[in-house]
Amino acid sequence: MTIPLIDRRDVHKLLGGGIVILFGLNSSAPSAAAERPAYPTDFNAYLKIGDTGRVTVFSGKIEMGQGVMTSLAQMAAEELGADLSSIDMVLGDTETCPWDMGTFGSMSTRVFGPALRAAAAKARVVLTSIAAKTLGVSADKLSIEASTVSVIGDASRQISFADLSKRVKTAQAIDEAATLHSAANFTVIGSSPKRLDGVEKVTGAAKYAADMRLPNMLYARILRPPMHGASLTQVDTAAAEQLPGVRVVKRGDLIAVLHAEPDAAVAALAQIHADWKLPDATLNPNTIFDHILADAGDQKTVSSKGSLATASSVQPFETIFHKGYVAHAPMEPHAALADVRATSATIWASTQTPFPTRDRIAKALGFDPKSVRVITPFVGGGFGGKSAGGQALEAASLSQLVSKPVLVEWTRAEEFFLDTFDPASVVKIRSALDKDGNITSWDYSVFAAGERGANTFYNIPNVRILSAGGTSYSGASGTAGLHPFAVGPWRGPGANMNVFATESQIDIMAKAAGADPLAFRLRHIQDPRMRSVLLAAAKAFGWQEAIGPSGRGYGIACSSDAGSCVATMAEVKVDKSTGKVTVLRMVCAQDMGVIVNPIGATMQIEGGLTMGQGYALTEELRFQGGEILDQNFDTYYLPRFSSTPHIQVVLVKNDDIAPQGCGEPAITTTGAVIANAVFDASGARMTRLPMTANRILAAILSLPVQSGLPKASK
Repeated sequence: MTIPLIDRRDVHKLLGGGIVILFGLNSSAPSAAAERPAYPTDFNAYLKIGDTGRVTVFSGKIEMGQGVMTSLAQMAAEELGADLSSIDMVLGDTETCPWDMGTFGSMSTRVFGPALRAAAAKARVVLTSIAAKTLGVSADKLSIEASTVSVIGDASRQISFADLSKRVKTAQAIDEAATLHSAANFTVIGSSPKRLDGVEKVTGAAKYAADMRLPNMLYARILRPPMHGASLTQVDTAAAEQLPGVRVVKRGDLIAVLHAEPDAAVAALAQIHADWKLPDATLNPNTIFDHILADAGDQKTVSSKGSLATASSVQPFETIFHKGYVAHAPMEPHAALADVRATSATIWASTQTPFPTRDRIAKALGFDPKSVRVITPFVGGGFGGKSAGGQALEAASLSQLVSKPVLVEWTRAEEFFLDTFDPASVVKIRSALDKDGNITSWDYSVFAAGERGANTFYNIPNVRILSAGGTSYSGASGTAGLHPFAVGPWRGPGANMNVFATESQIDIMAKAAGADPLAFRLRHIQDPRMRSVLLAAAKAFGWQEAIGPSGRGYGIACSSDAGSCVATMAEVKVDKSTGKVTVLRMVCAQDMGVIVNPIGATMQIEGGLTMGQGYALTEELRFQGGEILDQNFDTYYLPRFSSTPHIQVVLVKNDDIAPQGCGEPAITTTGAVIANAVFDASGARMTRLPMTANRILAAILSLPVQSGLPKASK
């Protein structure tokens, strides 16, 4: 993908004057140097200080509820010395923002954040330099605070950002390094101000893609096949074409009806008669796992050390874990409004990938990418599912065909049908203990979940990690042909399954070793960050040593993800007559380096743990071949408010490393911690996600002895 370069004069013109700061930050776009070697610098981050003193930060990242609009503004305000209230954020606009690959993988803070801090720090250098000339002192005699540059020791000699901007109109490219503020001196980072998008969202004023309106726009409804893999053999649109105000569009496989009123478009679509050739539907939620194992292809070695062949083994263990497909099910369905003109196009889209979406649209329309503008309003949840941008491409194609603005908004049924699901997957683990109860070998094979979370942080001398049929999902869409429909990244992609398998296997071995699950983990972990989160979680939870199953319903799981270390403990109640699980409480300790916004971080962790109960207990797509049987929330069960346990978040302070990922690490532990708690409560070891009541009941009934568990002490 080509990353476009932009002339600083064009930037100054585009952004309307003021002090515009450009920064050569090639590290945020590593492919730029290879693709454009003739250019020494890509202007990947910039900000503007206007005549009023307000600071506008431009970022290709988008806001989909995770709070980066606020946390990124905090990082800029901290390094610039500006009032947070003076920061305006422009996100996800391909015409005004620097190129960005997309918003996913908990990378906004840990990857773009350092670039933004460096940019703001360099802007501080520019402002200080300009102010030094204006005030007639050397730059080292000045300080910046509250959007004002002052002479140290003489506060009467000062100049505001607004006055500096009025006096100097410049666009400067800054390449020299600037010193970042130390954590000890933070005044904005580490605080929890009100969210910049809070008032709009609470009052309903916030605009999403489906809220956008343009004169003469049309609403589109698109003909969909009854199942994935179906091919159209015959279509009759005559009845729809006779309806007043209806336009029927046909371009290849794209068949749509358009009308100025959305209900009329729905009615017109119902008048289209289509015949389809359907593929054989042999795969279902129970047969998919054998298919994956058979068709995943060759395994590749992810990592290895020691020798499995020579590892001592007194107690061997072999377990197979399974997980079904999971839908993203965001609150906001995909939507896009496209206005395509003769030589240019503007699209408002609910997307996590504005720039890649722009490039796909440009290719489909036959336009230069510079002629296509994608604007990303607020996005109502994405979780990885709004990366492909299919609805934006549909809206743009239809708008080009009818020469009018077109809005495409998927229904909930379309949202389920067209989703890129979290893939079904299989993990096989062979491990062993020596006579002293120490882990001696770890032979791990993952199929279709990818590599994220597959490597182990446990101190094991002989390890082999293999992977087949998938990637780490850093924006990938999965392996073509392995699945009956599209798959792709889902919050914590791959790691949810890998952590579930790993942490369940660790618990299995802890029991065999006659060890408490926490003590067993600490025995095999040397990483000080991981040990600290485990101990912090145990202290907050009130963990007391016991060998499972203890009857208490206690579970533990830990994970290293997105640069963060996380440990989660849970208490559950299992109704042994029905298999129903009630999660009573969860404690999660997380070390994410410097904490930019403590309340925001807490909310992200709470959201991850709540959402994680879905893939752990209830969420599994029902399908028959390419036919999606779930079309709404009457059959696809998301966690409800009523099922939310008491959650306590422990933010482990670590100012020695830069901010790391926050939104995804906690969710990766949820399946494992609940599975381990279910075992502790009932003695039933669950190896398939989700752990539905029926599956848990079946596991309980299959136990050789259904009595003798210690009663939980309260």
